[in-house]
Amino acid sequence: MAVKTRDKDLDYILDEMVDVVENSKGEIFHISEEARSEHEQLLRELEYTKQKVLEYIEDGDKLEQNVRYSRKRLSEVSKYFDRYSEEEIREVYESTHELQTKLAMLRQEERALRMKRDDLERRLQNLDNTIKRAENLANKISIILTYITDDFRQVNEMIEEAKEKQEFGLKIIEAQEEERKRISREIHDGPAQMLANILLRSELVDRTFREGSPDDALAEIKSMRKMVRSSLYEVRRIIYDLRPMALDDLGLIPTIKKYINTTSEYNNVKIEFTSIGEVKRINQKYEIAFFRLAQEAIQNAVKHAEATLITVKIEICTRNLNLVITDNGKGFDPNIKRDKSFGLMGMKERVEMFDGIIDIKSTIGIGTNIAIRVPYERALI
Repeated sequence: MAVKTRDKDLDYILDEMVDVVENSKGEIFHISEEARSEHEQLLRELEYTKQKVLEYIEDGDKLEQNVRYSRKRLSEVSKYFDRYSEEEIREVYESTHELQTKLAMLRQEERALRMKRDDLERRLQNLDNTIKRAENLANKISIILTYITDDFRQVNEMIEEAKEKQEFGLKIIEAQEEERKRISREIHDGPAQMLANILLRSELVDRTFREGSPDDALAEIKSMRKMVRSSLYEVRRIIYDLRPMALDDLGLIPTIKKYINTTSEYNNVKIEFTSIGEVKRINQKYEIAFFRLAQEAIQNAVKHAEATLITVKIEICTRNLNLVITDNGKGFDPNIKRDKSFGLMGMKERVEMFDGIIDIKSTIGIGTNIAIRVPYERALI
């Protein structure tokens, strides 16, 4: 009786899953439609802006001809000023100055329109990518929905013990909650705090400007700009951490190279990368695992160890996959248990999932060395 009750509970869960997937599909469709609407609006705005740019260019060319003629006239008056009255000379000077001022303002407005046009084109490109991704995701969800509704209910017949069903569901929920906590922690420690600081800085800029210190206000604005840029990088990094698309398209080695180049450039840290062995695609779960391991070790070295030099070496051997990350940071004592050391704990758990070995050596004031070895035969495609 208890097993039947749990079977009914599982059926209820499956019904809930179907509802969630269907609602998600509807939300994605809504996002896609909003993106299309915005795309059409931006497209109209872009066409209008392009037309205005052409008009400004044409007006500017005409005005530039007038300026050249006025300068020529001014040169003639300056050369033979004794032939002209004071009133004529003043009129030529004022006319030339007025034309030059109009031309400068016109060219400035033209540059602003060009920048707006370029920004609209970039936004349209981003919207195109969003629409394509939404359509692709909607198609995938349709496939998942078909699988759940038509085939997944046969899982009841394949699972013999109700306990296994319960443990399966709990593991999924636990993994979801852990991922949510990680993302929440990163957003709280990164972009959220930066945005709070930006808000405080904006109030300081307002007060500084009102008190009559434009130079100080400009300095604060420049500082805010750096904070906004840093906050934007953190948001993009969190998005990238969720799933780097290059990993699916290019594989492990190119994705790590790209990540290292981006991290090195943004944090002004020298990162040396070495790949030994044949560069080829391996089983996707190994690619994901080794990318995450390298990513976590590099981030620890940059953020916590404050390293100036990091070396990353990946070795694809006949029977093993090896990863070694070394930094010259401030190091730590591995024998002292630290609270909330989620990064290292996650790395150890990930390596253990593949029956691998992780060796962490660190010396305070010298740096840290992390060596990982995972059996490779199962990684072959």
